[in-house]
Amino acid sequence: MPSPISDADFNQEVLASATPVLVDFWAPWCGPCKAMLPIVEELDKEYAGKVKFVKMNVDENLEIPGQFNVMSIPTFVLFKDGKPVSSFVGGRTKEDIKQELDKVL
Repeated sequence: MPSPISDADFNQEVLASATPVLVDFWAPWCGPCKAMLPIVEELDKEYAGKVKFVKMNVDENLEIPGQFNVMSIPTFVLFKDGKPVSSFVGGRTKEDIKQELDKVL
């Protein structure tokens, strides 16, 4: 299960991470966000130890989503070595996300 993070712990959990991190920017009222959750949970298990998966509620955290120009949700941003290396918006297939993850491994 992806860990929830906040503006306050973003630097520690994402930017300082030794492994790549996929940040899922979401909100509880967002239908496509809910639809993506089972896929993200499956990938979290498959990539355990290789990629860290975290979720940031955009209703509760305004600073970081603004910093990364999150305008629509779900937005996924993949970080490696503290820098965003890939991002995509909206629903995706599991295979699409795996391709993005595999590029940074």
